[in-house]
Amino acid sequence: MAATRPRLPDISITQMEYLVAAQEATTWAKAANTLGVSQSALSQGLAELQRRLGIELFAWNGRKRIPTSAAQQVTEHARRILALTSDLSGWADQVRAGSAGKLRVGMIDAAAVDHFGETLKEFRENSPRLDLHITVGPSGQLLEDLLSGDLDLAVCVATDATTFVRVPLLEEALYIYAPPGTNASTPQNWGPWVTFPRGSVTRDLIENALRSAGAPFDVVAESNQPEVLSELVHIGMGWTVLPRMQAERPPASLISIRKAPLLKRVLAATTRDSGLAIPAASTLISNLQQESAKAT
Repeated sequence: MAATRPRLPDISITQMEYLVAAQEATTWAKAANTLGVSQSALSQGLAELQRRLGIELFAWNGRKRIPTSAAQQVTEHARRILALTSDLSGWADQVRAGSAGKLRVGMIDAAAVDHFGETLKEFRENSPRLDLHITVGPSGQLLEDLLSGDLDLAVCVATDATTFVRVPLLEEALYIYAPPGTNASTPQNWGPWVTFPRGSVTRDLIENALRSAGAPFDVVAESNQPEVLSELVHIGMGWTVLPRMQAERPPASLISIRKAPLLKRVLAATTRDSGLAIPAASTLISNLQQESAKAT
C-alpha cells in the first residue's frame, strides 16, 4: 500500500511576499507601501498565513508587532520559494521571447575587468533585444543576491554551498606582495596585512593559506577594491595577496616576494539550484567557457 502524502498547507505566493516584506521593512506601513497594498491587506494576509501554518509568526510587544523565533525560519524558506518562482517566471518569459527578456549578472571585479570584459561586450552586441544588467561586487554579496533572486547568474569565487550549481571557468593564482624594499623573511615575520573585508570568500582562502604556511594574519586595513589594496602596499601600509593582473598593473606595479603563488582560487559561473536553465544565462555561460578555454 502506497504511503499517504502529507497534506501541504494552502499558502500563496502573495502571503510569502507579505512575510518577507514585513521582515525586511522597519514598519508594517513601510512594508505595505513597498508592496503597493494597504496596511490592512498586509495584516490580513499575514494573519491568514499564520492560520494556515498553525504557527505564530508575530507577537505583540506593547503596540508593536515583533517576529517570533519561528518567523525567521519561515521567512528564509519563503525567500527561497520566491527566488525559485522568479526563476520559473523568468524562464517562461525568455522561452516565449527567445533572445529577448532580462538577464541580471553579477561578477567580481577580476572577472568583469580582467578576464571576461570582451566576452560581455560581444554577448551584449549579439543579443540586442536582451536587457543585460551587470552588477560588480564581492563574491559573498553576489551569492546572497543570487540566493535572494536579485541575480540570475554570478561569476565569482567558487564555494561548497549546496544551494548553487557551479560551472568552473578558470583557476586564478594569487601571489604575496610586500611594500617596496621589504625583506621577504620567513613566514612568521610576514605582514601585517591589507586585504578584503570579513565575509569575503577570497579573504577566507587567503587566511587559511597563510596560516597553513605558518604566517600570522594580522589585518590593519580592508577594502573590496584590489587597486586600493595595491596602493596601500605601495605606500607601506602592509602586505597583501592578489592576482598578478591586479597587483602588478600601474600605478602600484608591485613585485611578488616569491615566484610561486600562495594559493589558487577557482572562478565559476554560479546559478541557483532550481532545475531551470534560463536560456540567455546558458548562452552566456557557454561563451564564458569558450573564452576560458582560449586562455588555458
